[in-house]
Amino acid sequence: MGTKRSSNSAEEVEIDLGEEFNGDATVTQPSKKKKKNKLKESDHSPASAVASPSSVKPMERRKKRKALDKERHRPVLDDRESKPKEVVAEKRADEEGGAVVSSSGNALPEFHISVFGDLASADASVREAAVETLVTELRAVQKAYDRLEEKELVDVGAKLEAEKDDGLKDCAPSVKYALRRLIRGVSSSRECARQGFSLGLTLLVSTVPTIRVDSLLKLSVDLLEVSSSMKGQEVRDCLLGRLFAYGALARSGRLVKEWLSDKSTPYIREFTGLLISLSAKKRYLQEPAVSVLLDLVEKLPSEAVISHVLGAPGIHEWFAGAAVSGNPDALLLALKIRERISGDDAVYGKLLPNPFSASRFFTSEHLSYLSNCFKESTFCQPRVHSVWPVLVKILLPDPVLQDEDAATFSGSLKKQKKGRKSGASDEDTAKNLQCFVEVVIEGSLMSSSHDRKHLAFDVLLLLFPRMPASFIPLVLSYKIVQGLMDILSTRDSWLYKVAQHFLKELSDWVRYDDVRRVAVIVALQKHSNGKFDMNTQTKTVKNLLAEFQTESGCMLFIQSLTNMFVDDGPASEEPSDQSQTTDDNSEIGSNEDKDSISAVGNTDSLKMWIVESVPGILKYLKLDSEAKFRVQIEILKFLAVQGLFTASLGSEVTSFELQEKFRWPKAATSTALRRMCIEQLQLLLASAQKGDGSRASVNAVEPSDLGSYFVRFLCTLRNIPSVSLFRTLSDDDEKAFKKLQAMETRLSREERSSGQSPDVPKLHALRYLLIQLLLQVLLRPDEFAEAASELVICCKKAFSSPDLLESSGEDEISGGDGAPELLDVLVDTLLSLLPQSSAAMRTAIEQVFKHFCSNVTDDALRRMLRVIKKDIKPARHRNAESEDEDDEDDEDEDFLGIEEDEEVDEAETGETAETDDSETAVGDLESGREIPEDSEESDGGMDDDAMFRMDTYLAQIFKERKNHGGAETAHSQLVLFKLRVLSLLEIFLHENAGKPQVLMVYSNLAQAFVNLHNVESSDQLGQRIWGILQKKIFKAKEHPKGEAIQLSSLESLLERNLKLASKPFKRKSAGNPSKKPSASWNRHKMITSLAQNSTYWLLKIIDGRNFEESELQKVLDIFRGVMVGFFDSKKSQIKSEFLKEIFRRRPWIGQHLLGFLVENCSSAKSDFRRVEALNLVLEILRSLVPPSADEHQQERSKKLVKNYLKKLGHLAGEMVKNMPKKQSRRAEVRKFCGRVFQIVSSLNLTKPFLKDLAPEAQAACESQLGELFTNFRKIER
Repeated sequence: MGTKRSSNSAEEVEIDLGEEFNGDATVTQPSKKKKKNKLKESDHSPASAVASPSSVKPMERRKKRKALDKERHRPVLDDRESKPKEVVAEKRADEEGGAVVSSSGNALPEFHISVFGDLASADASVREAAVETLVTELRAVQKAYDRLEEKELVDVGAKLEAEKDDGLKDCAPSVKYALRRLIRGVSSSRECARQGFSLGLTLLVSTVPTIRVDSLLKLSVDLLEVSSSMKGQEVRDCLLGRLFAYGALARSGRLVKEWLSDKSTPYIREFTGLLISLSAKKRYLQEPAVSVLLDLVEKLPSEAVISHVLGAPGIHEWFAGAAVSGNPDALLLALKIRERISGDDAVYGKLLPNPFSASRFFTSEHLSYLSNCFKESTFCQPRVHSVWPVLVKILLPDPVLQDEDAATFSGSLKKQKKGRKSGASDEDTAKNLQCFVEVVIEGSLMSSSHDRKHLAFDVLLLLFPRMPASFIPLVLSYKIVQGLMDILSTRDSWLYKVAQHFLKELSDWVRYDDVRRVAVIVALQKHSNGKFDMNTQTKTVKNLLAEFQTESGCMLFIQSLTNMFVDDGPASEEPSDQSQTTDDNSEIGSNEDKDSISAVGNTDSLKMWIVESVPGILKYLKLDSEAKFRVQIEILKFLAVQGLFTASLGSEVTSFELQEKFRWPKAATSTALRRMCIEQLQLLLASAQKGDGSRASVNAVEPSDLGSYFVRFLCTLRNIPSVSLFRTLSDDDEKAFKKLQAMETRLSREERSSGQSPDVPKLHALRYLLIQLLLQVLLRPDEFAEAASELVICCKKAFSSPDLLESSGEDEISGGDGAPELLDVLVDTLLSLLPQSSAAMRTAIEQVFKHFCSNVTDDALRRMLRVIKKDIKPARHRNAESEDEDDEDDEDEDFLGIEEDEEVDEAETGETAETDDSETAVGDLESGREIPEDSEESDGGMDDDAMFRMDTYLAQIFKERKNHGGAETAHSQLVLFKLRVLSLLEIFLHENAGKPQVLMVYSNLAQAFVNLHNVESSDQLGQRIWGILQKKIFKAKEHPKGEAIQLSSLESLLERNLKLASKPFKRKSAGNPSKKPSASWNRHKMITSLAQNSTYWLLKIIDGRNFEESELQKVLDIFRGVMVGFFDSKKSQIKSEFLKEIFRRRPWIGQHLLGFLVENCSSAKSDFRRVEALNLVLEILRSLVPPSADEHQQERSKKLVKNYLKKLGHLAGEMVKNMPKKQSRRAEVRKFCGRVFQIVSSLNLTKPFLKDLAPEAQAACESQLGELFTNFRKIER
């Protein structure tokens, strides 16, 4: 607690001293004690206005002053009897707080003592005005006093007071009074009294030369002496008052004038000794006392400083004991005086080396000797002690300009020879800074208390503005970064906000300087093994990476990370055992990476971050295309060199063709790192491929084609004898590698020569797929050789130029009738690449499929759809003998092979026959019963080899399930495969929205959606299929068109969808009824929604074909059958809102069914269905009688309604006679009747309607409908 209190006191002192002249002031705490009684004041009594909170023997002083006043004024009254009234008036005004002091009547100018009240004002302008008035009046009084010949008449009473020997005999009484009052005022803690009174004292002493320096020093001690009876605040006020009084004297310039007039003056030595003595009394007085002394040193000549300040009593001992006691102010004084006199002196003792130089001062031994001074400088926190800016200025004398900084840092990134010219001063400064950081920051502050850690971060912030970027690695050392991470990893730490502030200031410092930003990122990540953000739970490094916006900054960043990747640390000296780490980072890394494989140590953790960050810089980069391409090339070189190649001789190779030098780490790069490099290289090429879509043309040689550049770069490096691929390829892989490389070169040449041909996008997409496959061959050996050969063959077949057809005989494809179609082979190849491909390769596959899908065959499309419907888990256990019997029931009872949730183990429905066929026979495709024209065998055009290629991955999945005794892994892989195939189907639907093949895709996706097993991961697959059906089929801008779409297919699909929409929901008879029904119910709702949306979509296709009315008879029969079930069967759960929507969208269906509905509505088995049927009838009537019909439409509507008029009357009568029991349903009946009456009356058919209405029906209407029917009959009359 004592430390904090002293800290506040010191801070207040410094602020007060700094604001004496500029007028800026802070309001200090008012004095806790106030005077309770006012003393009576006489005409010339200086003590009458004094309000000193504490003084030496105050009662004795008051008595003496009163006695002196009486003796002083008695002779004046005797000699000036002629003016008794004036004296009485002045006395009365003074007693009443008047503001005028007059000496000897009108002999001296008036002095208004009221200005003392304004000196303590919190308003700086008021204080300044009061000081100006005070000094002006006192100077006038002193000048008048100096001109008087009979001074004893004015100051006749001063003889008694002169016995005190205060040395003010040459001063006017008002000046004496003001001086004493100003000295007492600087000890007051009331508002801003110290600031105001010290300013007044400074100006008064500087402008009134009759005030002697020795008198002022004596008065400061006498009037502000600390007695043994004082405690706490009183002691503090007196000590601070003396400090401010000394500060006023130092800043007044009187001591300098004294030395100039008398070089042997004792006052400077005395003043220095008093300040040193005062600073020793309290800790909080040290720094402001030294500040006052430094103000004087700045004004004195060097000769005076050497002879008087350094020769003052006590200063030698003060310097000698500073290092042991930990006195940073003595160190500050020594440094500033040495800087002022520009010379050495033995008086400093061991505080400063003799002779002094920065290199000698910042040695480890000397800094260790001063460690106590550095540690004890924390007493003034949160403010930084004044010694630190001085040390920083000596350590880093010249701030570095940004251009020089960039040049210096760029040069330091390169491997320099020993003979390189470099300034010795830079090397010395770097050495000094390193010692300073190691000994002071790390050794003394960071390893100590929280206060000293706080100080360490503050000192680092002082270093940054003056420091070149090349010094950042010295400052952001391992221990500092580790300490920063330790603090930020604990949010409730006392230093957490301090560390946050440090990072914020550091980020602001590097914000507009790429050189600094690179150095900071490298330092933070290097000492945290690439995990600074993760360990600190911040986004510091991520935000710094996002701020790169210039090409030069990106190049510098890539160069820095490349050097960090290649330059091994201490552990890399033993390349034979990569997992052995002996550097300092291994301790932290072993804890952070304990979950990693043992082969990946701390170095690999950092290198993994490098591999991710080098291409990651492109994410936020906004450059023009040329500059971005140059950045991409540098990234590509780094990833290709470190991921694909290795040097057989040494770790450095020079390419004369590329005129570039390539380096590798001395220790062998791990397989995991190489895999990361290849994957990032694939992503870089995929990103470049997407960017190529905005190119204006692809005519000439494309300098911005990253794929072509990569292939050329790959060839160049492979031709260097001492460079080889990181792994030896098998014969098949080597052959495939060369084929892919050669084919890409040929396609690139073909692309450049094709001009604006439509084949250019296809060539471009195929080239990038070849490049991705080439990298995949290196990434996964012995897996893609066959697919690579097939893809090369497809490229030759797709583009039959003479250049591309030049190949060996084994690659030739026979052109016989039994040869598979090009698109079939291409789709099979793409499907075989999908399962084990990377994300970038999948992007390339999708781009190729996008450009070729417009010509894809039905067979190829069915093979893709079969993957979607494939499942590892058998649909159900079934009896093989009953398959033929079940086939007949499939079309009649179930839709698309739907599997019931209820009683699945007791009896199998017929739809499982189709599912079993597709799931047990690898070569058996779907029978296509949803689309009869596709019902014939679809595999006739494919031989066994083609089918084997298509099902290779599926066979692997089944084999894995068998070997591992479980389907979890196999099932997840199959779901992943299906999701990738769905992406291709989505592309197909987007590019071929209006083709008849969409109908085939729809039927298979709908069947797959309905038949999904309710197991893990099926939700994701189901949602994906649902999204494709909704967005790409039902809500597509176009629907399938063309003569190829058979009405019978549409009728079959329509019938099954309506049956599915009518299917009731049944809960399982066994199991937990509280949980399972919720999932089953959700699934049932989605299937019902699918059936309804499918119906709307199919009816849109039917309408689009413009069939004749006679051809649509079966469609009407289907709906009539649905309505029969609606009326008669409780199992039919079709929604009336669904039927109303159909009638609203397709009015022709409702108009054809109106008679059937009217006839059967009243005979429904339940009131609910009868009321629902009434709403359907109303919906159809709305379509018959539009509200805003013209005369022709009105006549047509009248003719149509007249045909059903009798049946409508009969229906209304039956419903009224057999009113439902529920009130809500009776209201619906009344609503129906009212709407019918309204339509009939609007068409002027009221009379024939009532004529056909039976008498008992009219009576029932009159009794049940009341006024509604009465008003209707009135219309008829």
